[in-house]
Amino acid sequence: MAEKNYYDILGVEKDASAADIKKKYRKLVRQFHPDVSDDPDADNKIAEINNAYETIRDEDKRAEYDAMLNNPFAGQSGAGGFGGQAGASQGGFRWEDIKGQFGDGEAFGDGGFRFDDIFSAFGRGARGSASGQAGGRSQSGGFDQFGGGFGAQDSKGQDQHAEITVDLSSVYQGDDYSIKLNVPVRQPNGEVSYDNKTLKIKIPKGITDGKQIRLSGQGAAGSSNGKNGDLFLKVKIRHDANIRIEGADVYQTVNIAPWEAALGEKINVSTPAGTLGVTIPKNSKSGSNLRLKGKGIPAKQAGDLYLTLNIINPDVSSDAARQAYEQLKQAFADTTINR
Repeated sequence: MAEKNYYDILGVEKDASAADIKKKYRKLVRQFHPDVSDDPDADNKIAEINNAYETIRDEDKRAEYDAMLNNPFAGQSGAGGFGGQAGASQGGFRWEDIKGQFGDGEAFGDGGFRFDDIFSAFGRGARGSASGQAGGRSQSGGFDQFGGGFGAQDSKGQDQHAEITVDLSSVYQGDDYSIKLNVPVRQPNGEVSYDNKTLKIKIPKGITDGKQIRLSGQGAAGSSNGKNGDLFLKVKIRHDANIRIEGADVYQTVNIAPWEAALGEKINVSTPAGTLGVTIPKNSKSGSNLRLKGKGIPAKQAGDLYLTLNIINPDVSSDAARQAYEQLKQAFADTTINR
């Protein structure tokens, strides 16, 4: 049986368009990626697929490869003449990072298929723990065995991107977190293995939702003597249901009693900035906001904390309560309510 060439590996015709090749590649990565595939040979298959795609996705490399396929004196046909299928686990194999595979340049994908932003989950167990898996691209020199013209180069490893969820309290105070990574590493023989890492991360005080933390040298390994890439962690802030965040501003819903709203009283409120004494203005309405300047996220330019008042009517569960409401009804008999 003839050896499969790169077009056979990807399951496309030799005259396939770049768009069709990319579409087929994405489908195969979804099928054989080690995170989702039960195939015992998934590592080698994904390496073979990546190697084929890295060649024919590039216009110049594809032209060279096609010329080799059409050259009857190339010595051997198929993928082997251009690094071979074995080359998929040698110099030609490169782990595409998630943005390269699925996001057309966007840092965290285009809304389609994602391997959970590389990390499978960031569940918190012990204080500041997290877990997940990272994938990236090691930038090799290209095609080790193509006539000796494309030897491996010292190239920096690909940067990796992931998401980490932190508590709002950690953003206010700064905090230490630990994450566990299972990252693909290319061995000297070209095979792919996985290396478990535990990294300690300092969450900067005042960081806002969507900002990134850069961990130098914690990305994919470089080829030959190239430096490792960097790991960028996109911060997602976890908070209670009665809180929403807009930039550095924090909005918190606070329940108050009718008499507190009507008479104007001082209450103590537990907020992300600590327990604060707040004076409710007289005749406050439900849904109105009290602004506490500078009590939002302590970013370089500190945000504000807005307390959204929510008037809660107490239950009428006793005769005394019922009588109190009857008296209230009589006292406001002349009040017109706009309905």
